[in-house]
Amino acid sequence: MNRHLKKTAIVTGASTGIGHATAEALASAGFTVFGTSRRPNGTAPDRVSMLPCDVTDEESVTSLVATVLGQVGRIDLLVNNAGLGLVGGAEESSIDQVMALFDVNLFGAMRVTNAVLPAMRRQADGRILNMSSVLGLIPGPYSAHYSATKHALEGYSESLDHEVRAFGIRVSLIEPAFTRGAFDQNGLKPDATLDEYDRARADAHALLADVMPKGDLPEGVADTVVQAATAASPRRRYTSGKLAWQISLLRRLAPAGIFDKSLRKQLRLPA
Repeated sequence: MNRHLKKTAIVTGASTGIGHATAEALASAGFTVFGTSRRPNGTAPDRVSMLPCDVTDEESVTSLVATVLGQVGRIDLLVNNAGLGLVGGAEESSIDQVMALFDVNLFGAMRVTNAVLPAMRRQADGRILNMSSVLGLIPGPYSAHYSATKHALEGYSESLDHEVRAFGIRVSLIEPAFTRGAFDQNGLKPDATLDEYDRARADAHALLADVMPKGDLPEGVADTVVQAATAASPRRRYTSGKLAWQISLLRRLAPAGIFDKSLRKQLRLPA
């Protein structure tokens, strides 16, 4: 614990779910933790200072980073966790809605990353963990736009990791599967619904309602974050939970036809 006593972490989207658990886990590991929420209220994570931040607002992000640096003088770890889900047919969302989703899930992470990188470069040390998903690795039928944000986040994170290593900074991805209290509680509804997708959309929500209560606990994902944050030689990707590991392995090793058939079976889609 003492090894990380003076390290400072920022966790975006820390008011609920994975972010809340992650902020508490990092505090328990000895980090000084600042959590963010668009409107901090309610029960804050233990030993975590909550600050307001809207990751879609440049001024809000700049103010957050300035406040943290003003209080403690350094930022050692950024966990880009803030995000939204969206369940529905791909053609059921307007481009404006898709852009809004990307603004949180991808551009929000980029904004906060850009804001902390100058301090990390001055320190010649830092770590950035981006909360992805197994849907950053595999297709997401009826979550196509959410999946697209995570695929984009993965490409950005891998590329950035190569760019900033020269400054003593590393970037890693956290890839959970179904996690209780996450995707289903913090999501958008399609803004251009079509009758043709009513049944499929209802089936997708029914699947989530069935699997989410059986999913991994947010605390398990938080433990994976702590592992990635404290590893001497961080990996580029950290799957979190048995299901995420199995999906990742299957995606890498299984022939495309077998993977496709398995995916459709697991998602209860017609063969």
